[in-house]
Amino acid sequence: MLIDVGGVRDERGLHAVLQRELGFPSFYGRNWNAFRDAVTGLVVLPAELRFTGWTALERRVPRSAAALREQLERYRDAFGRCVVHYDGVPGGSHETGAGPPAGCGGAEDD
Repeated sequence: MLIDVGGVRDERGLHAVLQRELGFPSFYGRNWNAFRDAVTGLVVLPAELRFTGWTALERRVPRSAAALREQLERYRDAFGRCVVHYDGVPGGSHETGAGPPAGCGGAEDD
C-alpha cells in the first residue's frame, strides 16, 4: 500500500491521512495510543507499506514522523512479517520477511 505523507503539515494531518488510508474507524482518536489500538485490534495492516514524501514529513513534523516510525517498528516486532519503506531515506526499508497475503498481524491474528 502506498501512502503519500508529503503534504502533511502537522500531527493532526498525519493522523487524518493514516485514518483514511489504513481504514481506521470514524471513532479513531488521532493520537499514538489510538494508532496502536487501531493496528493491534481494529484493522489489519497490509503486508507492505510504502510512504512517499517521507523526507518532507520528517522536515515539517519530525516528532510525528519519529513517532510513526517507532509505532510501526513496535508493530513489526510484535507481529512480524511487515515490510515498511520510507521513500527518499537511505536505508529506508525495514523488513522482517515477506508478509502474508491477508496482512501482517493485528486484528485478525488476535
